[in-house]
Amino acid sequence: MSDESKAAGSKSHGRLSIKASLQPRDLMAEPQVKGAWTAQIVTLFPEAFPGILGLSLTGRALAEGLWNLRTTDLRPFGIGKHRNVDDTPAGGGAGMVIRADVMDAALRDAGPDLPVIYLSPRGKPFTQERARELASGPGMTLICGRFEGVDQRVLDAHNVEEISIGDYVLTGGELAAQVLIDATVRLIPRVLGNQDSLAEESFSDGLLEHPQYTKPAQWEGREIPDVLLSGNHAAIANWRRDMAVRLTKERRPDLWRAYEQAHMDPAKDRQLSGASDQSRAYREQPEDKKR
Repeated sequence: MSDESKAAGSKSHGRLSIKASLQPRDLMAEPQVKGAWTAQIVTLFPEAFPGILGLSLTGRALAEGLWNLRTTDLRPFGIGKHRNVDDTPAGGGAGMVIRADVMDAALRDAGPDLPVIYLSPRGKPFTQERARELASGPGMTLICGRFEGVDQRVLDAHNVEEISIGDYVLTGGELAAQVLIDATVRLIPRVLGNQDSLAEESFSDGLLEHPQYTKPAQWEGREIPDVLLSGNHAAIANWRRDMAVRLTKERRPDLWRAYEQAHMDPAKDRQLSGASDQSRAYREQPEDKKR
């Protein structure tokens, strides 16, 4: 058998059988790998998946059975002849709300084994730390909302966690779900070819990443910083650290404050706290006592 014939034949990656395919959608075909990290998506648009997740490293990892991707179509659980999944909001107002009974049926069909997350602008901001936590678990079921959202009762009944990927509104949760999955799947062992790179990227230690450069050494009058070409690994490490600190201070003061608080020396913290208390006590003294 030629190499081309072998490539076109079946491959075993922990699944019963996989056939090589150029169609990303085929990566979601059954059977999937038992015990692998799984993303289960409840959506009105299952055809949106795998989308970008079927390409590059995440797509290759999906083909190799390092993780599973499944969708649950919300429409078949709709009510009546037209399979309606939504209704007008209680109390009035614009738009429509996904019904509790419809979403409940879809979630029960998806299965109870995974934590459930609703992609919502009012959720807690998604962070690298939360991605690491999710990557260490069995997977997640993601609710992709539409319209004005989902009936609160079903979110409460299923103990749903709400997560936001940013302070803006999308037309639906499908893109947000792909962001969440991509950020999480890449942290699963063996998905990235070089796991060491995870330790050097933005947010890995609470700071933004330092600037990156590559060949040519000079481009349109702009040069790579000399220290990066020096071969002095200690100096390079210090430069990268200094740049990460500077960029974080300038661009993300919120991250810098959190970093400082997390890395504050307890002894120094007590000294600063004591100095602050003394300063406050001095300010509160009557003016004649301050002289």
